[in-house]
Amino acid sequence: MQFGRTYEEFTVGDVYRHWPGKTVTEYDDHLFCLLTMNHHPLHMDANYAEHTTDFGRNVVVGNYVYSLLLGMSVPDVSGKAIANLEIESLRHVAPTFHGDTIYGETTVLDKWESRSKNDRGIVYVETKGYKQDGTLVCVFRRKVMVPTATYVKDRGGEQPGRPELQENE
Repeated sequence: MQFGRTYEEFTVGDVYRHWPGKTVTEYDDHLFCLLTMNHHPLHMDANYAEHTTDFGRNVVVGNYVYSLLLGMSVPDVSGKAIANLEIESLRHVAPTFHGDTIYGETTVLDKWESRSKNDRGIVYVETKGYKQDGTLVCVFRRKVMVPTATYVKDRGGEQPGRPELQENE
């Protein structure tokens, strides 16, 4: 299974469709809200959401949707990252509700070699998240520092530090 890419493996214009998607449950949303201390009733109180909002039901907290998409992109984009350098922009375009399934895709917008070290480069990507019906819900752009193939080779390969398996006698 591929887990991230080296600098050479990125091509401007490539689109990575992340799979599988994730169906968001009420539990997922509420746990994320509680863990991050976001107790806004729009996300936590069904009665409040039904009677005082335009949506008539709880809306999934946006940072959870963003976090899902970021996580979905790791095997394709940042699994080998040296550093996540910047989230340039983040837009929540449409609401997500309990029971919606989120799918993501990332487009490589640009890439360039590091100016200070020749064993790494910067990749500039845009990730979009869609609901099961194709509705765009979230878009963000980020810059990720990734290693070159030389960097990976010089540090012992794909999984440095992983112990060798010993056969039982």
